[in-house]
Amino acid sequence: MKVFRAINAVQADLAKLGIAKDSTNTQQNYKFRGIDAVYNALAPLLAKHGLCILPRVISRECIERASAKGTALFYVTVGVEFDFVASEDGSKHTVTTYGEAMDSGDKATNKAMSAAYEYACMQAFSIPTEGDNDADATTHEVVRISPVANALGEWGNEHPQEMAELRELAADVVHLVEVENKPAAAHAKLTQQNLDNEQRLALWGVLGPNSKTRTALKKEAERARQPVVAE
Repeated sequence: MKVFRAINAVQADLAKLGIAKDSTNTQQNYKFRGIDAVYNALAPLLAKHGLCILPRVISRECIERASAKGTALFYVTVGVEFDFVASEDGSKHTVTTYGEAMDSGDKATNKAMSAAYEYACMQAFSIPTEGDNDADATTHEVVRISPVANALGEWGNEHPQEMAELRELAADVVHLVEVENKPAAAHAKLTQQNLDNEQRLALWGVLGPNSKTRTALKKEAERARQPVVAE
C-alpha cells in the first residue's frame, strides 16, 4: 500500500515549508490559518507525490439561530470522510472528521466542509498548530438557546408545513399586539387554535425570547389563568 508512503512524503515537505497563519480574526484579534492557505500549500504537494483527497459527506445538521442583532444565522455541522488515495496503486486510507460553521446566508455548509477538510489535513499531515484556530475570520454572536428551543428539539424540521402555518399565525398575533395594541384579541386568537403542546412550543420559539408579543401574551394568560406555554 503506497498511500502511506505518499502521506509521509507530503508530511516531510510540509515539515520544511509549513503553512503560516496569515489571516486575522478582526473581532477576537487572533491569527489563524485560512482554508485558501491550506489549499495553496497542499495542491502542489499532493500533485507532486500522487496523492488525491476525495470527500464524502456522511452527515449534515443545520440549526437556525438568531444573532445578537436579531438576524437569522444558520449553524451547520457536517461529518465527512476523506479518502486519501495513492494514484500509483489505488490504495487508500480514510480520515473521518467534522466541520462546524455559521453563516447568515447560504455559505454555512461550504464553510463547514472547508473546516472539515482543513482539520483532516492538519491531523493527517501533522501540520503544527498554535493558539485558537477558526474556520472563518468572522465571529458570530448568538443569543442563548431558550428552554423552549431545547424542548422543541427537531420538531420544527420534521414538520415544515405546520411550521409555515405557525409562522403565519405568529405574524397575525404580532400584528394584533404590536400594531393594533390588542393583546386580549391576540390571546383569544391563540386560544381558539387549540394548539397542542409541541405546536405552542414552536410558536413560542418563533416569537423569540425577547419578544414584546410574548410578554403581552403571558400577561393576558395570567389574567385569564390559561397558560400560553410552559417556559
